Amino acid sequence: MVLEVALIDVKPGSEDAFAAAYGTARALVTDTPGCQSIRLTRGVETPTRFILLVEWESIEAHQVFRDSDRFPQWRALIGPHFAAPPHVEHFTDV
Repeated sequence: MVLEVALIDVKPGSEDAFAAAYGTARALVTDTPGCQSIRLTRGVETPTRFILLVEWESIEAHQVFRDSDRFPQWRALIGPHFAAPPHVEHFTDV
């Protein structure tokens, strides 16, 4: 299992619109083979900061999503709310 962690800062005032767009876009990720779970959390001290956690079977499964026609749809829905490009890293259990 590989955990994708994306730190996402959104434009001030667009927090609720971003969360709603995520709600619409979420199925684009969960319907991808190899996606095991997805979760979006919101910062308490910094409400414009979100962390997206996606569990993939492998980095290759994540790449299949990135190379699919789902990824541009995903970004079209959530991307307009970004204050800056997300910082994304992958992690494995120790």
